Amino acid sequence: MSAPRPPRALTGAWLALLALLGLTVTLAYQPLGALNGPLAFTIATIKALVVGIVFMELRQRRPLAIAAAAVGVCWLFVLLWLASTDFTRRTIIHADVRLATSDIRARP
Repeated sequence: MSAPRPPRALTGAWLALLALLGLTVTLAYQPLGALNGPLAFTIATIKALVVGIVFMELRQRRPLAIAAAAVGVCWLFVLLWLASTDFTRRTIIHADVRLATSDIRARP
């Protein structure tokens, strides 16, 4: 078993995650248009890297553990890609509300 992480590294990771959380909340309220999504994903990726490096100790692991973490990240990208293609390919059907309400009023 490896030696426990020094508190300085844990404190640094905690402060980095808090700073990134503050940045995420701040940017969520800024009108950046199309940049909001990519910036949020970039910040989330940095948070995941901090967690993986400090708390999962991926720097000191065997290559097989690092490969398993990489496969998990790749699988996440596949799921996000599939969800985005589903979202972008759907058609929006608008109902004509005026027609439906005029039929109800016309009846005696």
